Amino acid sequence: MPPVAGVSPNMSLGTMICTRCDEGFEPHERIVNSNGQLWHTQCFVCAQCFRQFQDGIFYEFEGRKYCEKDFHILFAPCCNKCNDFVIGRVIKAMAANWHPDCFTCEQCHIPLADSGFIRNQNRALCHDCNQKEKADGLGKHMCNKCHGVIDDAPLRFRGEVYHGYHFNCTACGAELDSSAREVKNRTGYAANDMNELYCLRCHDRMGIPICGACRRPIEERVVTALGKHWHVEHFVCAKCEKPFLGHRHYEKRGLAYCETHYHQLFGNLCFVCNQVIGGDVFTALNKAWCVHHFSCSICDTKMDQKSKFYEYDEKPVCKKCYERFPNELRRRLRMAHENTLKKNVV
Repeated sequence: MPPVAGVSPNMSLGTMICTRCDEGFEPHERIVNSNGQLWHTQCFVCAQCFRQFQDGIFYEFEGRKYCEKDFHILFAPCCNKCNDFVIGRVIKAMAANWHPDCFTCEQCHIPLADSGFIRNQNRALCHDCNQKEKADGLGKHMCNKCHGVIDDAPLRFRGEVYHGYHFNCTACGAELDSSAREVKNRTGYAANDMNELYCLRCHDRMGIPICGACRRPIEERVVTALGKHWHVEHFVCAKCEKPFLGHRHYEKRGLAYCETHYHQLFGNLCFVCNQVIGGDVFTALNKAWCVHHFSCSICDTKMDQKSKFYEYDEKPVCKKCYERFPNELRRRLRMAHENTLKKNVV
């Protein structure tokens, strides 16, 4: 029999015994040598399920050998996110075990294994997301550059908010604050150019109008009304807040209104069609009417300023319909007629 690997050549077969069953080996028998220990092939099995190791793969723990499945069940940690066994590097955090790629920020989902994290309301957050949560809780903004809380008014630039002191004026180089103005770079290469920031003083020297609504510079079409300048989309009706977009507006007490809401608030709407009365207004019974809509409420006969009418249920009734009413009702209508406001044409 050739010598067994890892066993001294001076050892005779008769002195060798199986590590598991303490029995000797037969001549020409195949012997398993693991770390200097000898086994019958049928004895070299998992300490848990007693099955031979598939493909010869086994895991050793505290001197005992296990197949891959039983080792994972008995000793390998389970990932808190994917529920698979964690082989190799284990991240222990938030009272659980994780694969390095599974332990991520619950807001932005970047890996936290090497960058560190902050526990926020039993959630693992990266430092940037934790700062944002802190800023939101205080009702403040978080700087998009240093990720710190902005205690004062933020500087708005390219759709983000910043501490003003991170920037300097493009013209004079002064440190900026929230009053800085963002101006579109107009050098002729719009596809590659970036907007620029100016202090308020340098910006005013450039003569660029400021929108009366958003207080930002107006780079394109300007609407001038109410003694101010406006972005087209920011010049809106004070009632419905819809942009006029070039349509007619009406001014009243320093505010602008669309035609409908101006007349609803300050003008006349027809009692019949509920539309703005653009021409002559017929007023009667404390109401306004289009001239062609003033008619008897019973027979629908059109009436004009010369027609005699009576009030019935707060509506006009012509003389013919009035005469068909019972005597007592006519008497009451006649009395009401004497108190009716005179009709006139405006």
